[in-house]
Amino acid sequence: MTNKIPSIKRVRILITCMFLSLSFSGQSNVTKPPLQLATIYPAKDNHAEFKIKQYWISEKLDGIRGYWTGSKLFTRQGHLINTPQNFTKNWPNESLEGELWIDRNRFEQVSGIVRRKVVKTDDWQEIRFMVFDLPNNKKNFTERLQVMASLVAKSNSTTIAMIEQKKVNSTNELKILLNQIVNAQGEGLMLHHQDAFYKTGRNSHLLKLKKHYDSEAKVIAHLEGKGKYKGKMGALIVTTVEGVTFKIGTGFNDQQRMTPPPVGCIITFKYFGKSQKGVPRFASFMRVRHSKEQFIN
Repeated sequence: MTNKIPSIKRVRILITCMFLSLSFSGQSNVTKPPLQLATIYPAKDNHAEFKIKQYWISEKLDGIRGYWTGSKLFTRQGHLINTPQNFTKNWPNESLEGELWIDRNRFEQVSGIVRRKVVKTDDWQEIRFMVFDLPNNKKNFTERLQVMASLVAKSNSTTIAMIEQKKVNSTNELKILLNQIVNAQGEGLMLHHQDAFYKTGRNSHLLKLKKHYDSEAKVIAHLEGKGKYKGKMGALIVTTVEGVTFKIGTGFNDQQRMTPPPVGCIITFKYFGKSQKGVPRFASFMRVRHSKEQFIN
C-alpha cells in the first residue's frame, strides 16, 4: 500500500501517536483524579421492572469529561484544561464532575478546542460544563442532586449547568427514551441509583446504556485492501489494553483509507457485544483518540 501522507505531516502524526501510546500503556506521570466509573447496563435483567424506578436517568453526553477541584479544571487523565479567564468565574469552590459539551454530534469540535495550547476565548462561547456529580460529597445520589442544583443556581454562571435527570416507570419507557436520544444523534443513557454513594472506580450502581459500546485500541499493523480498496488500507490490526488482538475493516471513509491512522496510534471503535474469547463483535472505526497529550496550536 502506498503511503501518501506528506513527510512533514507524517512525522507530526507519528510523534502525536507516540504520546498517545504512552498514555494508553499507562506510562504517564500525571495523577488521574479519583473518579467513579460506570458499568454496562445488564443485557438481561429479570427484576428491572421494579428496580428501574430506583434510578435517575440522564443522557450520556459525548463531550470531554472534566473534574473541577474547586479552583482548577482537569481532564479525566489528570491534565489541566486551559480555559478563558472568565469561563470558570463564580463556579462553586468544591469539587464537581461533568462534561464539557456543545451539542450532540459535536465531539470533535469540543475536543479540538479543549486541546488547544493557546486559548481562544471566542472558541469557548458555546461550551458548557454539564455537571452530573459531586465526587467529594458523602450524601446519596438523590441528595447530591439537590446540592448540585443549589450550587449551580448560586453560581449565576452561564458556562455551567446540570444535566437533566429524570425517572421512568418501566424498562419499556427506558427503551423508548434510549431510542429518542439515539435517533436525535445522542450517544446513550446513564443510570444512577437513587441511594448510591459516590465510589471511586467501577460502581455497579452507576450504569451506562447504549445501542452500541465503544472502547480503545492501539494500531499495530495495516492490511492492504482488495478490489475497490486495492492500493489503500483495507483494515487495521489493533490490540486492546487487555491484550485482545483483532481486525477492524469498517467505519473508514475514503480519505482515512488513503491516510490511515499510523501504527502506534490509539483509536476509538464501536462494537456490539463480545465473543466468548473477549473479541469485540462487529467492530467499526470511529476516530483517532484525542487526549490532553496531544496539543495543537
